[in-house]
Amino acid sequence: MRDVELRKSLEAERGLFLAEGEKVIRRAIGAGYPIRSVLTTERWLSSLADVLGDATVYVTGDEVMAGIAGFPVHRGAMASMARLPLPPVDKLTGLRRLLVLEDLVDHGNVGAIFRCAAALGVEGVILSPRCADPLYRRSVKVSMGAVFSIPYARMSDWFDGLDQLRKAGFQTLALTPDQQVTPIDQVELGDRVALLLGSEGDGLSSHWLAEADVPVCIPMSATAMAAGVDSLNVVAAAAIACHDLMRAS
Repeated sequence: MRDVELRKSLEAERGLFLAEGEKVIRRAIGAGYPIRSVLTTERWLSSLADVLGDATVYVTGDEVMAGIAGFPVHRGAMASMARLPLPPVDKLTGLRRLLVLEDLVDHGNVGAIFRCAAALGVEGVILSPRCADPLYRRSVKVSMGAVFSIPYARMSDWFDGLDQLRKAGFQTLALTPDQQVTPIDQVELGDRVALLLGSEGDGLSSHWLAEADVPVCIPMSATAMAAGVDSLNVVAAAAIACHDLMRAS
C-alpha cells in the first residue's frame, strides 16, 4: 500500500486498482468495475452496505486503517477493484471532442485533467504509451471518480500515434505556451477536434508539435508576461482549453 513503485508495477500487471471513499467506490461500481474486497471502519460500513453485494469486507479500527493506508482515511473505506479491458484507440474515434495526453507522469495531474474533461464535456481521453495510469490510487482520488465516467485508451505507438486520429477526421490542436501561435479561442474548430497536452516539464515534444494541424496557445496578459509568468500549469491550461472546445461542440 505504501510502496509507490511496487504498486505501480503490480496493480496494472494483476488487473486491479484501489478506490478510496464512499463516493468514488460507488462511482466505480456504477461504471461496471467489479469489486474484489473492501477495507472499512465500523461507522462507514452501513453507508456502503447497499452496493457491496457479496464482496469480502474487512472491518477494522481507525488506527489500523491509517497504519495500512499510510495516512488517516477520512472517507472511511478503501476498495480493491478489478480493472476492465481498455478499448483500442479506434473505439474512441467516433467521438467529437478528445484530449490526447503525451507523457504526463504526475498521477495527480492526470486525475485532475480527467475531472476537467468530465466537467466540461470532453468525451474521451487518449494516453501516450508513457503517460501515467488514470487508475493509480492518486489519479482516482484526485479525479473524484471522473476516470470512471470518461472512456480512455492508450496508444501502442507514440511516433505514429497521431496518424490514426487524422485518418479518422480529427483536427489536432497542439497546446503550447508559445504566444506567437494562434490563440485557441480564435481557431475555427472542426466537427472532430483532438487537443494535445504535453508533459509537465517540457510540454509537447517537437515531433507532436510538428505533426499537429494547428499549434494553439492560451493568451497571457502583458502584465503577467512582464513579470515572468509566461505559462499555466498543465491542469489549469487543460481546464481553460476544454472550456473553449465546447464553443462549437
